[in-house]
Amino acid sequence: MNAIPIATKPFFGQKPGTSGLRKKVTVFQQPHYLENFVQALFDVLHGIGGSAAGQTLVLGGDGRFHNRVAVQTILRMAAARGYTRVLVGRDGILSTPAVSAVIRRHQASGGIVLSASHNPGGPDGDFGIKYNVTNGGPAPEKITDAVYARTQELTSYQTMETADVPIGACGVFMLGQMQVEVIDPVADYADLMRDLFDFDAIRALFAGGFRLRFDAMCAVGGPYAKAIIEGELGAPAGTVVNADPLEDFGGLHPDPNPVNAEDLIAHMMRADAPDMGAASDGDADRNMIVGRGFVVSPSDSLAVLAAHAQRVPGYRDGLAGVARSMPTSTAVDRVAKRLGIDCFETPTGWKFFGNLLDAGRATLCGEESYGTGSSHVREKDGLWAVLFWLNLLAVTGKTVEQLVRELWSTDGRCFYSRHDYEGIPTEQADALMAQLRARLTDLPGQRIAGVQVAAADDFAYVDPVDGSESRKQGVRIMLADGSRVVFRLSGTGTEGATLRVYLEQHEPDVSRHSLPAQTVLAPLIALAEAVAEIRRYTGMDSPSVCT
Repeated sequence: MNAIPIATKPFFGQKPGTSGLRKKVTVFQQPHYLENFVQALFDVLHGIGGSAAGQTLVLGGDGRFHNRVAVQTILRMAAARGYTRVLVGRDGILSTPAVSAVIRRHQASGGIVLSASHNPGGPDGDFGIKYNVTNGGPAPEKITDAVYARTQELTSYQTMETADVPIGACGVFMLGQMQVEVIDPVADYADLMRDLFDFDAIRALFAGGFRLRFDAMCAVGGPYAKAIIEGELGAPAGTVVNADPLEDFGGLHPDPNPVNAEDLIAHMMRADAPDMGAASDGDADRNMIVGRGFVVSPSDSLAVLAAHAQRVPGYRDGLAGVARSMPTSTAVDRVAKRLGIDCFETPTGWKFFGNLLDAGRATLCGEESYGTGSSHVREKDGLWAVLFWLNLLAVTGKTVEQLVRELWSTDGRCFYSRHDYEGIPTEQADALMAQLRARLTDLPGQRIAGVQVAAADDFAYVDPVDGSESRKQGVRIMLADGSRVVFRLSGTGTEGATLRVYLEQHEPDVSRHSLPAQTVLAPLIALAEAVAEIRRYTGMDSPSVCT
């Protein structure tokens, strides 16, 4: 079988965002749309006309609508490009952290992830594609920028005319000269988890009557949680709910936060609630942790894991350092200072953690958008975080709430909230950010909405490993006591723009730690509106999501 060229022309807007190219399913269903992006990717990776001979590609996704069709398209194009081997998850399924684990374990040249993460699925939902490099992490901007440039000049792509590869069962198949190995999507990942955590201690926890409710939100995390939590760790059947991945996520919005995981929150607020609740997202790289009647913020979760890491086998030798995205609260900074280790502040996007992890400068990383992970892979990892918490509960004998309140008692509480304004016309969102940036030099020293502004800037990052620079990563308004308001536009949506406003205030007084976060943060909320004129630019009286 020989590769055949197919004539095409460029599509507008195939520029990858924070986590790859995400668009509506109907956009990806256009003839040649996916093929153009994959051809551009292969041209950047192997040179125009170059061969991928001798290289192994990992391929899988979160099972959302259009996943199976896309897998077959990419397999044909990979064969046409000369790949020697492709490892594809059974039924086209691989969670995002599992793709990273498989790349690293099998020393693959890279992997393609088919997912729009926490975005809704189904025929009217979203779809996405991103490339992970040989370290298992998301491709850096120098690659994604080159891919976008190549999409704008394509005139043809190469594929093969073949029958679909049967991916419903594990096995080895040939597509031309390329070997397609359909693998168990859970096996390599589960092996890695056994190496990191004390499974015996967690088994004993469940055997003692501990109850967990894990909501997989009808997404890809379900098979992983069922196999490990119920299958290996002995949790009772039914511990994992919404466990079967569905193309439309059962109509759920698979974003693990108190708004979208409302069923889990309702269960955890009951008098007879389980001891712990957890949820993961569409591609299983995010997590939410909930105690009985107690919701844990992602920032506090990262800080708790860092504070107790040496209690877990995989981290018993201590942490080289920690890293957080700039909008994430400074709770982990205080833990790092207490432990005498480095804490790095990076732009949003997991790819910025990759260099730190590869260089041995950081061990744990986290983002406020319910993403935590470590050096075991180069992606955030939802189930890993849940297992970490279970391990800590097993060895400390404490509850979720006790571990968090101990953190607050030691380091103070970082009251924190994120307000999302979704679906804003892009030009209005850009105008809001432009006027903020135009005021940066004027804001310091001003008293606005009853609050004194100490400093303001547009966050820029110089990578401490390779010296690369990233600018315009978010506008920060800082107060003298360390409180801050951060404004940035999200790169994960598919329609319009999402403005994210982050609010943080540190409170050392234990007597105030149980106050409602929105009450404590009210002065900062007023400051955000006064400075950014959110209502005027967005036309919205309140955020779409408040977490």
